[in-house]
Amino acid sequence: MLGAADVMAFVVTTDPAAARAFYEKTLGLRFVADDEYALVFDCNGTMLRIQKVREHAPRTYTVLGWKVPDISRAIASRVREGVRFEHYGFETQDPDGIWTTADGTKVAWFKDPSGNLLSLTQFPG
Repeated sequence: MLGAADVMAFVVTTDPAAARAFYEKTLGLRFVADDEYALVFDCNGTMLRIQKVREHAPRTYTVLGWKVPDISRAIASRVREGVRFEHYGFETQDPDGIWTTADGTKVAWFKDPSGNLLSLTQFPG
């Protein structure tokens, strides 16, 4: 029943102005609306609602991610925009923050202004 319905993604912010600047300018997402409850962006056809909240404790796990064809290029582009990638000390994590799994998947993590953990992933093949 929901298999044919569009998925929406959600993250939260206590600072809508900083979130809008980050998602619109730094990440390059298309801004759609700013309503009482959320900022709305278009993520390549998927609606992203950044919910406006009074309190937020960032999670230690990924809450939103993008599948990219070339993770090194995507990281370089984000670094030019001031994004800092996280380093967790994994044995197979390189200086750019790219962690490579046993099957060749490459993942890198970064945070938005509210501390939400975001990721870029390049799958093998």
